[in-house]
Amino acid sequence: MTPDDLRPHVCREARIERAFRAATFSSALLVLILLAGVVATLIIGAWPALKTFGAGFVLREKWNPVTEVFGGLGPLYGTVVTSLIALLFAVPVSFGIAVFLTEVCPRWLRGPIATAIELLASIPSIVYGIWGLFVLAPILQRDVQPWLIDHWGALPGIGRWFQGPPYGIGLLTAGLVLAIMILPFISSVMREVFRMAPVSLKEAAYGIGATRWNVVWHVVVPWSRAGLVGGIMLGLGRALGETMAVTFVIGNAHRISASLLAPATTISSVIANEFSEAVGELYVSSLFYLGLLLFMLTFAVIAGARLLLRMSSGAGRGA
Repeated sequence: MTPDDLRPHVCREARIERAFRAATFSSALLVLILLAGVVATLIIGAWPALKTFGAGFVLREKWNPVTEVFGGLGPLYGTVVTSLIALLFAVPVSFGIAVFLTEVCPRWLRGPIATAIELLASIPSIVYGIWGLFVLAPILQRDVQPWLIDHWGALPGIGRWFQGPPYGIGLLTAGLVLAIMILPFISSVMREVFRMAPVSLKEAAYGIGATRWNVVWHVVVPWSRAGLVGGIMLGLGRALGETMAVTFVIGNAHRISASLLAPATTISSVIANEFSEAVGELYVSSLFYLGLLLFMLTFAVIAGARLLLRMSSGAGRGA
């Protein structure tokens, strides 16, 4: 075959390569354009509230549509607290599930358990909200919260977290519902990163007399650190933005209380409950301001996770 015969084929491959590069670049650029569009929409919508309240909006608790005095501290507080409660319960359970499925569980049982966990992720959030309101909240009100009030409410320091009447709904209930919702996402990611841990490293650890716990904690977990943080951040992102499930069980009260048993609200719940009924430019703009705060909070969480991974990777190389 002569060079003249090869020239059309080479030109065609070059055109395909250029088209491929253009398509992939356009796809990446589209994501940035969409992100910029979302940010621009939030800023434009929130601009009247930004001019009126400024940064003080974040530090003000009062929310009064009648007098048009708005503050985002209450929803911001509820969003952060419920998400932290969800992580507090979901991360240890997800870690245990992932370790059990990858290191302990018999082969014939792994499939059914993994399928059941994945089915939890497919349940609509409104179903979780209904279940939380009609099943979980009465149990907490009748059995759990009175016990917490009697036994933990009088403790110094943390006692104020468990004081007040047992409403059944509130921050703790919303956090527990969120924990159940994010558990499948975190456990699935943890399970996959644990499965990718090199078998040679684990066998070497077993060969020098390490126990199963030693192998998991000193070999698998350090090797899977990036995946673990990524799974936790995935769950946290889901918890921060969850709307319907939280709306059912948090009480939707614009106030801040030290007690985890008290009703509260979140940014997503406020926007979902009030956006369709908001009257007046400042009212609507304040809801946009809340959306902008939620976006900034999520961005800060992701940036913090990446910084943590970079610092941990640097420390590991230095060691």
